Amino acid sequence: MTRSLKKGPYVDEVLYRRVQLNKESGNRAPLRTWSRACTIVPEFVGQNFEIHNGKTFHKLYVTENMVGHKLGEFAPTRTFRAHTARSSRPVA
Repeated sequence: MTRSLKKGPYVDEVLYRRVQLNKESGNRAPLRTWSRACTIVPEFVGQNFEIHNGKTFHKLYVTENMVGHKLGEFAPTRTFRAHTARSSRPVA
């Protein structure tokens, strides 16, 4: 289910302020965040983030194509090992 249009996108206020301060100071250091549900807004473009996936931080450089997506989409939480091997039984 999507968020109400009346409410607008969810953007973490603290993270938004930190991005603004980074832009004003010209600081290029990545911002560490645990806010995976935060929507990427145009002000985030060009910023470096480190997004927590529950275990480690994944580095992310935000581009224009990412606007409207969530930060958590770019830090996978599950590790894909491999599909199981096909059995050698005959198919009926």
